[in-house]
Amino acid sequence: MQVTAQDIAAAHRAIAPHIQRTPTIEAPRLGELLGLRLWLKLENLQFTGSFKDRGSCLKLQRLAQSAEPPAGVVAASAGNHAQGVAYHARRLGMKAIIVMPLTTPFSKIERTEWLGAEVVLRGESVAESTVHARELATTRGYVFVHPYDDALVVAGQGTIAIEMLEDRPDLDTLVVPIGGGGLCGGIAVWAKHKKPDIKIYGVQTTMCPSMRALVRGEPMPPLHTHTLADGIAVKTPGVITSEIIKELVDDVLLVDEVDIETAVQVLAAQQKVVAEGAGAAGFAAVQRHADLFRGRQVGVVICGGNIDRRMLSTVLLRGLKRDGKIAKLRIAIHDVPGVLARVTQMVGAAGADIIDIEHQRLFTGLSPRQAELDIVMETRGQAHVDRILAALRDVGFEAQSL
Repeated sequence: MQVTAQDIAAAHRAIAPHIQRTPTIEAPRLGELLGLRLWLKLENLQFTGSFKDRGSCLKLQRLAQSAEPPAGVVAASAGNHAQGVAYHARRLGMKAIIVMPLTTPFSKIERTEWLGAEVVLRGESVAESTVHARELATTRGYVFVHPYDDALVVAGQGTIAIEMLEDRPDLDTLVVPIGGGGLCGGIAVWAKHKKPDIKIYGVQTTMCPSMRALVRGEPMPPLHTHTLADGIAVKTPGVITSEIIKELVDDVLLVDEVDIETAVQVLAAQQKVVAEGAGAAGFAAVQRHADLFRGRQVGVVICGGNIDRRMLSTVLLRGLKRDGKIAKLRIAIHDVPGVLARVTQMVGAAGADIIDIEHQRLFTGLSPRQAELDIVMETRGQAHVDRILAALRDVGFEAQSL
């Protein structure tokens, strides 16, 4: 393998002054619910919000220390790798160009520019952006910084395992998201070196299980990157990383969109940890495959927290809806004075808080003397919603939960 435990130890010494030594915290309530002991490595607390700070730091540091430092660096990314490269390039006084797809959200472009990089928008995907980034590197004499298929980048990411096993030497299982494999590969090299019997599980989304298919020797399924866990939706796994994962990782588990969404919700609500979709994928796997981890000492890498605020809001509200804490009722009423007031009085008397109400006369299949009320309300849960529905039906209203 192209990355050794000695490489990772050297990487840790080199980057320690320039990155956050993020905490490994226990999550006792979540662990108890799942029948295990659970620790979370909070890489969402890095300066740019993800583990990418580590590999970028080491790679750019070595370039800056070389006999002939490059005039600058180029990277292709729609998110975390972009920010990691931009941040450490600025810190080291290097020029950085980040090529991003045309569809990149404005917030990510702004953050990358704020960190001092020149942003070039090119291509419909990161793959197309990468082609242009390599061309720019050649024409300008810059160095292209790969997000994962680079021995220095892998070694930098592997420093997470050093910290986790220093903080919690009793861990017997690690669960790590996989995109291109740099994070999981680096962690696996160090963890298996220190504890050969430790179990290591990678995690991919069912929409883009490229590494799983590769290391299992299975036909590559259709791959889709339009997922909540877009940070690990990588269609082309690394050559360096796939060799490591094939050799050292016990299995690559799959999670679906509902698993990831639920994990983001639970981490925020129960543990007060903000994780992006990819960042929550490890915990999603522990929840989905709980039988595999029961009774074990499990460390999960929360690899990033760069979730768009609008998306976070949507995910959290969907979680409240799923739990019945926010519910929408559709009620058929006679369209006469006083009925609306009666319905709202009943809902309020039942202890629910009405958030929104829509009185619909036109777009309905009811008779002209009837109307529909759509009421959005905050409740104590599904049992509370059921009691409100029963109370409305008991007095003759046709009511249903949407």
